[in-house]
Amino acid sequence: MADHHVRDFVYGAIDGAVTTFAVVAGVAGAGLNEGIIILLGIANLAADGFSMAASNFLGTRADDQAREKVRREEHQHIALYPKGEREEIRQIFAGKGFKGADLERIVEVITEDEQRWVDTMLQEEHGFSTHRPSAWRAALVTFSSFIIIGAIPLLSYVTNWILPGTFANPFLWSCLLTGIAFSVVGAMKSLFAIQHWSVSAMETLAVGSLAASIAYLLGEALQGLA
Repeated sequence: MADHHVRDFVYGAIDGAVTTFAVVAGVAGAGLNEGIIILLGIANLAADGFSMAASNFLGTRADDQAREKVRREEHQHIALYPKGEREEIRQIFAGKGFKGADLERIVEVITEDEQRWVDTMLQEEHGFSTHRPSAWRAALVTFSSFIIIGAIPLLSYVTNWILPGTFANPFLWSCLLTGIAFSVVGAMKSLFAIQHWSVSAMETLAVGSLAASIAYLLGEALQGLA
């Protein structure tokens, strides 16, 4: 899986686990039955999973459109003002410490190929990656991870629904399984974050636990309304 799709997977997974477990904790805190927990959990998976995937799709497509707009502008600038654009390349690499013959050679190599020239401007002047991720694939990865990891808090309840009595305390098992999921996905987050995997795992576990605790306490406080 490419790095950008690992990012999509991890964020979808974290959001899925956090929101679904918060729903489970809130309903459990309110003392409602397992059927309602399953129903609301599935509703959360479907609605929030689609919402997150759609947001990722639109965001990825917007980034791509912005990148291509700048790319077209850079092609136009090179056609109209080649000397000025060449000087920009020179200034960029002079700022990186190159000078003299080395600097002139770099400018020559970059500007002799227009595609390379534009790619360099995209990255160095505008901060865009030259990679074009698929908006559809990003959305699919996000939705899939949201559903797969987000379903973990419901596993003990669904198992009890299919095989009654399997878990004497399904909420406890939901907490344990979700805690493992938080830790694993948090460790994966360290693949593209400047954090040790253990720190990233504990951070994700802490955030998820805080969200669930708040939901559980609210559920208890509002128990009389259910």
